[in-house]
Amino acid sequence: MKVGEKIGKQHLTYGQGTSAELVTMLTIDDADAYGLQVSTTHVLSSGVAGTMAANGSDLQWNTVRRLVLAWVLTLPASIALAAGLYWLFKHVF
Repeated sequence: MKVGEKIGKQHLTYGQGTSAELVTMLTIDDADAYGLQVSTTHVLSSGVAGTMAANGSDLQWNTVRRLVLAWVLTLPASIALAAGLYWLFKHVF
């Protein structure tokens, strides 16, 4: 499956794809310059959603909601999992 395939109800145009990729490149470059960590997939998916919204293409809101939920839950879930594994390894080894 291609990134962003189910974000909009229409296929990406070449202009939309180029815009999404350009925004992704610039965002990742800026994040790198400031030493910030970003998910390339999250950035690209957001760029695709932005081009769909700007083009007037209908977004598939169910997919967008799932993406947002994944973004919101990634950080606390990763923290909890890492803490739990560290505690386990510290007590086992």
